[in-house]
Amino acid sequence: MNITLGFDVYGTLLNTNGVVEALTGLVGKEAQVFAKTWRDKQLEYSFRRGLMRHYDSFAVCIRQSLDYTCSALRIPLDETQKAQLLKTYRALPPFEDAAAGLSLLQYGNFRMYAFSNGGSDAVERLLEHAGLLHFFLGVISVDDIRSFKPDPAVYAHFLRKTGATGNCAWLISGNPFDVIGAMSAGMSGAWVRRSPDAVFDPWGIEPTLTVHALSELAQQIPEAEKLKQTLS
Repeated sequence: MNITLGFDVYGTLLNTNGVVEALTGLVGKEAQVFAKTWRDKQLEYSFRRGLMRHYDSFAVCIRQSLDYTCSALRIPLDETQKAQLLKTYRALPPFEDAAAGLSLLQYGNFRMYAFSNGGSDAVERLLEHAGLLHFFLGVISVDDIRSFKPDPAVYAHFLRKTGATGNCAWLISGNPFDVIGAMSAGMSGAWVRRSPDAVFDPWGIEPTLTVHALSELAQQIPEAEKLKQTLS
């Protein structure tokens, strides 16, 4: 069976710091802090909703975390300004290595899917805008089962939808919690560590692979698969 790859979208294929430019025009020197707080709170809200079984879409998490960030940083943006930022979030730029890395993998005969906390329609529009949608066989969204990563049910849903088994499926993510979640569910995990300052959670679960750019995956995943077969 060909190897199946699930690519996280926000923070792996698309750069969530792409909002900083728009934020700079609105909040000036607070832009970086604002962007980080907003992103961190999006993830926190999705984690909490998943644990509480109080689901709402990731779009709602994005909007509510924006409201939180404005209040926490005491930056009173009006509704027009918030709408401008939310529009920017629906057109995030791809990381510079995304298209080249996906192109190399496409020639490697991998089955590639986008796998996201975002809704299918929203993710398709994001990837289309970024020029990446054509690389994927489809978009798998947690919205289908009304939960969020790293709920084990989310990764099981990915395997069902793609017809893959855990030993032939990889999760590719720049988010350590996502890699750990996938590996805990029986998948292999590749952590995309673009910054030397990024830290992997010390849970005693190490990623199957750590790469610094998506362009490294086409060579390193087959090598890791050969090693797995040797050790099995």
